[in-house]
Amino acid sequence: MLLPRTNIEEKLTLETRRVGIQEDLIEAVNQFLKEDTAKEEQIQKRLEGSRKGVENRFCFDLLETDKIYHLDQIKKICIDYRLRFLDSKYFKGEIPQEGISKIKALEKDHMISIEGFKIVAPSKLFRLEDKDDPLLFAPIGNGYYYLIHRWGNDLHPLRKLMAWPFKNIVNLSMLVLLISFFATQLVPEGLFSKSSTQAEFWIIFFFMFKSIASVVIFYGFALGKNFNPAIWNSKYFNA
Repeated sequence: MLLPRTNIEEKLTLETRRVGIQEDLIEAVNQFLKEDTAKEEQIQKRLEGSRKGVENRFCFDLLETDKIYHLDQIKKICIDYRLRFLDSKYFKGEIPQEGISKIKALEKDHMISIEGFKIVAPSKLFRLEDKDDPLLFAPIGNGYYYLIHRWGNDLHPLRKLMAWPFKNIVNLSMLVLLISFFATQLVPEGLFSKSSTQAEFWIIFFFMFKSIASVVIFYGFALGKNFNPAIWNSKYFNA
């Protein structure tokens, strides 16, 4: 059986077409990367900006209902754990690439440009980088927000307990009373008199309470601290 002869002109034409297809593919990939980079830059600008009263027109059938939260729910969590809920432009940490990718996917699926981003995070994350647990939200409307992405480490398991005294003046006073009681118990018996009496105990307790309360008040005023309900959505550094 004789093999067909090779037509060099045909081979050359095929090679030219193959190279042309490769160049078209490379050009298409480059164009896609340029467009993708441009989208990410636009998203970054919107994250660094701020618009009030934004209502993103999501297609509700495409949203995950377990990621929709009302402002009241967010406020309660912020107060319980001493967190802040602020515009993304105040966030000093770095939003991970995974979060940007989720924004792009949402915008593609819902055919919108998402704006008005909000972040829930500890106060310090709005001033310096850390690895606690920020949450990225987008407003839906009527006080509802959609959770886009969570990153970083989970909060300390005792954070809610540690934030409890700062919820209100009553909680803080109870903590000061409790610390004063234990401090009074540490005072050796007979330190001020030969026999310990109930009156002496209450005098020492009152002294301890006054001393500890003074330190707490000085600390609060000196550093400009405030209670959780007053700072959860405050943009001011000394809140």
